[in-house]
Amino acid sequence: MADEGVIFVGGGGEGYGLPQTLLLKYGNRHGLIAGATGTGKTVTLQVLAEGFSAAGVPVFLSDVKGDLSGLGASGSAAHKLHAPFMERAAKIGLDLQYRAFPVTFWDMFGEQGHPVRATVAEMGPLLLSRLLELTEPQEGVLNVAFRLADEEGLPLLDMKDLQALLVFIGENAEAISTRYGLVATASIGAIQRRLLVLENEGGAKLFGEPALDLADLMLVDGAGMGRINILAADRLMQSPRLYATFLLWLLSELFETLPEVGDPDKPKLVFFFDEAHLLFADAPKALVAKVEQVARLIRSKGVGVYFITQNPADVPENILGQLGNRVQHALRAFTAKDQKDLRMAAETYRPNPRFATEEAIREVGTGEAVTSFLENKGIPGMVERTLVRPPFSQLGPIDPALRAQLVVQSPVKGKYDTPVDRESAYEKLRARAEQAAREADAEQGRASAPQGGGSGPWGGSEDDGLTRARRYDGGRSGGGGAETERPSRSGTARSSTGRSDSIGTAFAKSFARQLGTKTGQAVVRGILGSLFRSR
Repeated sequence: MADEGVIFVGGGGEGYGLPQTLLLKYGNRHGLIAGATGTGKTVTLQVLAEGFSAAGVPVFLSDVKGDLSGLGASGSAAHKLHAPFMERAAKIGLDLQYRAFPVTFWDMFGEQGHPVRATVAEMGPLLLSRLLELTEPQEGVLNVAFRLADEEGLPLLDMKDLQALLVFIGENAEAISTRYGLVATASIGAIQRRLLVLENEGGAKLFGEPALDLADLMLVDGAGMGRINILAADRLMQSPRLYATFLLWLLSELFETLPEVGDPDKPKLVFFFDEAHLLFADAPKALVAKVEQVARLIRSKGVGVYFITQNPADVPENILGQLGNRVQHALRAFTAKDQKDLRMAAETYRPNPRFATEEAIREVGTGEAVTSFLENKGIPGMVERTLVRPPFSQLGPIDPALRAQLVVQSPVKGKYDTPVDRESAYEKLRARAEQAAREADAEQGRASAPQGGGSGPWGGSEDDGLTRARRYDGGRSGGGGAETERPSRSGTARSSTGRSDSIGTAFAKSFARQLGTKTGQAVVRGILGSLFRSR
């Protein structure tokens, strides 16, 4: 699998070329696995993951169809494809010895693996705007929210923190607009509605603590094999924008966190981005440009990124040009556009005088490919027709009982199972509201409180406290976070003047005094907007 710094990918037989290997020292020069549905991309991904793991390189990949869980189990002679596998192994000169690989299962929903989370602050305004499909003015308001949270020491950890902050901004829009530019209440409402949609889709499970520790993705087992991190993505793919944004965030965090390593003998981590077309579909040019920048620079951090998609045309040209290691399975050319894409794909390879690349891409069968890997000095290898080697691990998904057993045996077992809800923006804003209520009480005295009402948990009458609680609950109790009039216990509407005005005035004054102060921390945001360092 890994012999003297190479990964054996496949070989030849009659009509095929020399054995094809991927040099580990160029494993961080990124790669592409492309081809039509059913041509063998998933098996190729499995083969490469096995090779990197055997070489001691940790791997992260997403399991879109559930097939890749088989990496955690050994292949078997009882499998229906054993005979064809043995025949191919003999043809390409491979000693086929079945074995399992060390795996760690992750699942955003916590059902098929360890929960995986990020904080809202780590996600950053750029990626969050992409996730919520915000317009440019709405994205501007979200940037104001993040800037305000950074400057005022309001940690944004989970969904309710962001929802509460948006309510706070709406209540103090005039003061905030004076400093940061116009903050339209309509934009705030639109963002809140998009957050509600995301919450209904289960996206709220992504945000919170304990957040993912990147070191847990870069583990090796006792035998020195790199652990293969498998993200369950079959359910996640029902929200493709959430899927793509999460993987982009993870890529960004790796870029911002890992140190420069220059040209290592082998990558520190290899990242497989399956269904890569989702990353670029309808993405704004600014985001694509930043992804291109990350792809260009992250290799110096020792991270190799491999895109898996049906057609190379799904990947922007500037990024495609950085993918040095390529496995191209068959492409179908039924339409004029298909034929054009096929020609363009063929033109990106260093030609081989023995065959026409375009014809080879059209003709290779399932499990076959045309390949090109970087050679010494980083020169693209001549394109070759290749029989991809059979996997050593199980082809297809493992049974749920074995999966549960592997989760229990994981080195991160118990670390992420229980959510943590520490003090953050939601609690701090609620405390400010309570303090404002106390200041109003001190100014007016208890005698000015409405008759018949007790003391509410927010320092006002019970009705007033409930109303403010609904505001800072981010709309989770209904109403989308907007203030609503509630009837008093006597059945009449609560007055919009009087004591409630004094609380609001005190709150606004308190905020005005704090606005512009710094918490002493210098907040730095990276290329894709994630927070990666503070002092």
